[in-house]
Amino acid sequence: MPKSRVRKKPVYTPPPRSVRRKASPPWVAPVMVACLVIGLIWIALYYITNGQLAGMHVLSYWNMVIGFVLIIAGVVLATQWR
Repeated sequence: MPKSRVRKKPVYTPPPRSVRRKASPPWVAPVMVACLVIGLIWIALYYITNGQLAGMHVLSYWNMVIGFVLIIAGVVLATQWR
């Protein structure tokens, strides 16, 4: 019976495990929740008052942009939270 060939490559060794993931800074969660809630309240107030609130009347439809930007900022922060 023929002898088996000797391995030419070294045996596979998996890469070392990375150090434990770092936790997010403590400000991420409160700012995330605040952005989501303030954005929702902003849009709701715009609809409820028909944009007639002081300051909101001047911004017109930009109120929607402001509300959605706040909500999107909250979602982006949610991806950073660990």
